[in-house]
Formats: sequence, C-alpha cells, structure tokens
Amino acid sequence: MARGNQRDLAREKNLKKQQEQAKKKGAAAKGPNKGMTLEERRQRDAEQMRLKQQKAQEKKVPEVQA
Repeated sequence: MARGNQRDLAREKNLKKQQEQAKKKGAAAKGPNKGMTLEERRQRDAEQMRLKQQKAQEKKVPEVQA
C-alpha cells in the first residue's frame, strides 16, 4: 500500500523531466516541424501567412463595397 505514493512521485518526477527535455529541443525536432529544414519551415510559414493575409483582404473588400 505504501508504494502508491512513491509511484505517484516517480510519475510526477518523470513527467517534469520529459517536459524539461522537450523545452531543450530545437524547433526542428518538435511536432509538425520534425524532419524539415529551416528553409522548408520558412517557406511553409510564408505560404500560410500569404493565405491568411489574402483571406483578410477578401473580408475587407466586401465591407468596402457594401
């Protein structure tokens, strides 16, 4: 019965350790960036921003015409 608390503490310690390791990783090793070069990430992000800006412009155009 006494091991329950020890397990919980070990889990918390391990979770904290994993979070610290994740913080130390560079952007290239995280989530959707995994396996992409810096240039590829820049191109992808630039394309996403262009689409976002285009949508914003399309939103403004109908407002001006109305």
